[in-house]
Amino acid sequence: MGHDKLRKFAENETFSCLLQPSAQELLADGYFHLRDHAVKGRWTQFFSALPVAGSPRQNFASLIPPTAPQRVPPVHEVTGDHGFAGETGNPAALVLELGCGKGEYTIALAERDPERNYVGVDIKGARLWKGAKYATEHALPNVAFLRTRVEFITAFFAPGEVSEIWLTFSDPQYRSENSRLCSPLFLERYRSFLKPGGIVHLKTDSRFLHEYTRAVCEANGLRILACTTDLYGTADAESSVPAVAPGNCATLGIIRGGTASEAQRWGPKDVSGGELPDSSASAVQPVVREVQTFYEQLFLQQGYPITYLSFVIDHDGPYVSPRDPEQFDSKAWRAAEGPRLLFGHDSAETRRQKLHGTCSPDSCDL
Repeated sequence: MGHDKLRKFAENETFSCLLQPSAQELLADGYFHLRDHAVKGRWTQFFSALPVAGSPRQNFASLIPPTAPQRVPPVHEVTGDHGFAGETGNPAALVLELGCGKGEYTIALAERDPERNYVGVDIKGARLWKGAKYATEHALPNVAFLRTRVEFITAFFAPGEVSEIWLTFSDPQYRSENSRLCSPLFLERYRSFLKPGGIVHLKTDSRFLHEYTRAVCEANGLRILACTTDLYGTADAESSVPAVAPGNCATLGIIRGGTASEAQRWGPKDVSGGELPDSSASAVQPVVREVQTFYEQLFLQQGYPITYLSFVIDHDGPYVSPRDPEQFDSKAWRAAEGPRLLFGHDSAETRRQKLHGTCSPDSCDL
């Protein structure tokens, strides 16, 4: 382990905004019976304990009565967006980013929207260090980070406590459906803490993951709010992946109507900025384009189109997987996506040549 990682791990212990629970405690009763963490249902108190500019650091644990029951409250006890009935404070909507990496997306969203609280979740402490350090140095009152495995997410959030989830450039997990953060298994987990009408946002360079998630939505009758296969209009005419596959998102990238409250946040515009004739159609929020991660910028430089999909997970009964290949042809979409030249410095033209096997060792640095 590098010395710099050790330094970051040590500094992580000093950040009030970074919660690092013990996996051993969570798993004390077994993997399928996770033990609830003390912060579950009490994120309002956690954020109230974060120091603001010029104020001393508070201890979140000191705000929880010693006799506080460590349990998940029934839905009828949950009030507002999150928090137990009877808690003091003005609870703000809670938004999660799962697999947040260094936290730049979580930070950017929080700075643009100070009325909502944001929690970035990742297992890599060295990555979280950057976001936690920035949030601490800038005394951001609505940013927190949680170091844990996403599989343990239900141990930290109570029913109705979360308003939205962002999945930004998640691993497509080609070989393991249950490992995909938009799989039925994970949707079941999200349903345990998302409030009714809660939204999941998927932003990815992987057309495979985008199409899989869309198929999951259709297989379960989930309401799609916004959908585009080319968020920035950068797709190459020569690309082997179609801009919009048959039966996918509507021709201009949209979508199905949402609830009245959702419609207030998603105006009647298509993803390319033009007006849609259907007034029930929803739009991609400007922040979706305006906030970009480091890797997103790198993908764009390499010529990869960025896709976006948002949907509501409200659903009766268990979630089901799309039938392969009838509803989602995994082999076809995996082949269409081709090899992932993720972090090199190839131009879009060089990448096309490599994908089609038409470049020489000299011209493509092979």
